[in-house]
Amino acid sequence: MGKKDVLMLEILMENARLKKTELAKLLNVTEAAVRKRLKKLEGSGIIVGYRAIVDYQRAGLMASITGVDTEPERLWSVVEELKGFEEIKEICLTSGDHMIMTEIVAKGVEELMEAHKRIEGIKGVKRVCPAIVLRRIK
Repeated sequence: MGKKDVLMLEILMENARLKKTELAKLLNVTEAAVRKRLKKLEGSGIIVGYRAIVDYQRAGLMASITGVDTEPERLWSVVEELKGFEEIKEICLTSGDHMIMTEIVAKGVEELMEAHKRIEGIKGVKRVCPAIVLRRIK
């Protein structure tokens, strides 16, 4: 991956809605070059998607950043089950306090609690540690 690709990723992480023509001007390349680079980055799995950043409180939603610890031999089967939860928007493997960190978004407290209970019920899950998101700062 070249310097222009890295710069393109940095720009898109700040504003993924930027028009390709504007992106081309910032990178000092043609729009065709931007389209080609984007297709390459998407095809190789470096760019995996584009999504909105939501203020959950204003949207009337609740969210948690939830740590999940598993039996080591069940890690990947737990991850596969978590991928099926509609409420889970992000799953990360981590080296910190928890093996897995998830972002869960729900319509209210009850739905959020229910998602946590369902995670607790997955075979191989040892501990579920939710932290409720009070406000997204950045």
